[in-house]
Amino acid sequence: MQHSPNFLRIVDEARPGVREITIEEARKRLAENPHCVLLDVREDHEWEAGHAIGAVHLGRGILERDIERLYPDFDTEILMYCGGGYRSVLACDSARKLGYRNVASIIGGYRGMVASGWPVTAPER
Repeated sequence: MQHSPNFLRIVDEARPGVREITIEEARKRLAENPHCVLLDVREDHEWEAGHAIGAVHLGRGILERDIERLYPDFDTEILMYCGGGYRSVLACDSARKLGYRNVASIIGGYRGMVASGWPVTAPER
């Protein structure tokens, strides 16, 4: 996907404060921590087209409004993904600013997860 220069600029500005992990690191964290949350921050239509098995959906547009209601413990380990790993950086930055201390963005996002053989749902109809 071709991103606008200003979008990439704000992602790059957020990146130093965000922990990014590889897909393999995400698999390991989810296997080691049964309370770890895999959070899909893509748009509703993207989620409906397919998503990682076991993921919870909280779109980027409502993340700041609803995350605390869903995960009131600011130490909850939350691994976020979007389509390619850019919006999830912004989502992690927002969560960090809200007080979450254990969030990470999955490098490569959903496209990378699919390419690596991550189990995903079939598109909903």
